[in-house]
Amino acid sequence: MENIKSKNKLRGDNMDVISDRKWVSETLEIGKEMLYLTQKEVIGIGINEEEILNLTKDALVAHGKKEYEMPAKIGVHPYQEVFYHAMPAYVPSKNAVGMKWIECYPSNPSKFDLPQTTGLLVLNDVSSGCPIALMDSAWITSKRTPAVTALTAQALHPDAETFGMFGCGIQGIEHVKYIGHTLKKLKKIYVYDVREDAMDRLIKEVQPKIDVEIVKGKSPEAVTKSCEVLSSATVILKEPLSVVKNEWISRGQTILPCDLNTFWDPEISKRADKYIVDSREEHELFNDMGYFPNGLPSIQCETGEILAGVKKGRESKEELIVCSNIGIAVCDIVVGREIFNRALVNQVGKKLTL
Repeated sequence: MENIKSKNKLRGDNMDVISDRKWVSETLEIGKEMLYLTQKEVIGIGINEEEILNLTKDALVAHGKKEYEMPAKIGVHPYQEVFYHAMPAYVPSKNAVGMKWIECYPSNPSKFDLPQTTGLLVLNDVSSGCPIALMDSAWITSKRTPAVTALTAQALHPDAETFGMFGCGIQGIEHVKYIGHTLKKLKKIYVYDVREDAMDRLIKEVQPKIDVEIVKGKSPEAVTKSCEVLSSATVILKEPLSVVKNEWISRGQTILPCDLNTFWDPEISKRADKYIVDSREEHELFNDMGYFPNGLPSIQCETGEILAGVKKGRESKEELIVCSNIGIAVCDIVVGREIFNRALVNQVGKKLTL
């Protein structure tokens, strides 16, 4: 790993596009071939949690400083509970341009014994536009999503001693792994899922890896009332489930949903002192599509603006803050580009003829 890091460092961020193309061309014949990476190869590159956090922060800061191009993600919906999203982005500081194509089928695990989320990520050469890489994106999604939550929690509630996670699937597991990296004063993590076996599985997998005690929640109300910072990664539906009730929420809490407007009583976001989103444009698009039947709350600012220091986060211990992070492509593209860089250096993957 040290060898990979040192070689990749020679490439450097902020390399101009001509030098970047020359660097890639030393290994790949741009315009005639691209690199294909399986999920196993993506995982095997060996990027650890701290590195994912740093890459994700770089992407969010670029977003906060408006040093990017990223339209709101569009999608199709063959079934009510299903979505496909096309997520393009360009981050100049990383010479990272491409698109993630991802889909979510909540019934896949029980129906087909397949993952709920699958997808691909394509990267392009900035100079010519030619595809240079195609790789699995499910692993990237599973890592950058909790990284955003962990970074946001650090920015908005760094002294929190309690964290609650709703949903104990892949995202829930990764959130519990990541949160301790940024909330250094954590004493307890509460988890809740409608399936008790999912809670048991999370605790069995994660508890040996972290020092913070993980507690199985008795109910959504109990978890909500026990935690300073709360997150959720469940399903995304147009009609809110309102599992967490407005009356359970107290001033001073920080709520970080990854599932849009689904899990929480919509009145919570409307009464919040600050309603922050990862992408204003994407939330407005989802509002136009009907995902906020009671109306989109007034948006204070974007997550990246907080991390970049452009906007203020928590200004009082009494503030109730909701920050909705539904996933933005700049994070995927930046992480994907770093995986590609290391794959070239370490000669991982298969070259495919275009």
